[in-house]
Amino acid sequence: MNTTEKFYLPVDGILEMFNSLTGHHQSHITHPVLQSAALTPVLQHPKVSNIPKTGMGIIKTVKGRWRGVVASRSSSSGNRQVSTDRLPKRSVDLLELGLTKPRNCHRIVVLGAPRVGKTNILQRFLGKEFDEHYEPTTEDFHRKLFHIGGEAYQVDLLDASSERDFPAKRRLSILTGDIFLLVFSLDDKDSLSEASELLNEIKVAKAKILKLKNPARVPVVVCGNKSDLEGQRAVSRPEVAEIIGEDVSFFETSAKDGSGLDGLFRALATLGGLPDETGPSRHEIIPILAYQSLCIGQRGRRGSRTPRGLGAPCAAVDPLARRPSFTSDLRLVLGSSTKHNKPEKCQIQ
Repeated sequence: MNTTEKFYLPVDGILEMFNSLTGHHQSHITHPVLQSAALTPVLQHPKVSNIPKTGMGIIKTVKGRWRGVVASRSSSSGNRQVSTDRLPKRSVDLLELGLTKPRNCHRIVVLGAPRVGKTNILQRFLGKEFDEHYEPTTEDFHRKLFHIGGEAYQVDLLDASSERDFPAKRRLSILTGDIFLLVFSLDDKDSLSEASELLNEIKVAKAKILKLKNPARVPVVVCGNKSDLEGQRAVSRPEVAEIIGEDVSFFETSAKDGSGLDGLFRALATLGGLPDETGPSRHEIIPILAYQSLCIGQRGRRGSRTPRGLGAPCAAVDPLARRPSFTSDLRLVLGSSTKHNKPEKCQIQ
């Protein structure tokens, strides 16, 4: 800056910014320069040339606090906010890292009509709270890692809402799924009809890739959400049994008050051969780095005789989880199909 240039440093404005960043009021400021500035009435903004060192000190303080706030807000683990430099550099895949077995890794595909509560049910599974604010989901992919009874488990959750109008993409998501959760709303009969259509699509798609003559029997759970809206109920249990069939597990739930969710999550675990402790109420959420240390430490003790049930059940949500590419999903589908009749190509149309 040219030495003859002048600009004004609004000390009261900086104090206001500083307080908004730190969450403190002026009465809690301990820095002597800031205290004196807060207690002294400012009739006009002083010139920088009159307070060169003091002004620059305040600017550096505010900039430092701002960087800290941005770093802490950009990532979190559970309810704790952590700095980005304390997160893994990439998504954690237990199978790739050799920390678990293929039979302990599952993908749950969630399907259903819009506005039925799929996102909030997933948030509950991840250990988070119900969110009243609704935003249409484009596509959500989550990964929750468990450590139960001395073993590591990985559960991927795919909310394929954006694929409602793209049959080929939806078919690929169905073919990559190990377990399925179909959600409809108890106050919307049309959403039940859509869940029934999706159930048939899943059965046909799985039968086609396995070269079966009849629709495949698939691990699926149907969920009637919003049971808390009893006065607005439009679907009865007999209607559900008639439309969905009695051979499918059905649960009435409320993502808002949590009713029915324990049974729903337990049924999903049973279908995947997962422990009951994968239910959100049965384990503790820990930071992702603590989880990695636990798994690596457990692997280092494999040669010793460590009791199988050592340690309380715990889990971590991978903050960097991203859905694998469609190319990877196609390879996954083709690889799994070769175990059966070795089809020449993957039929996703």
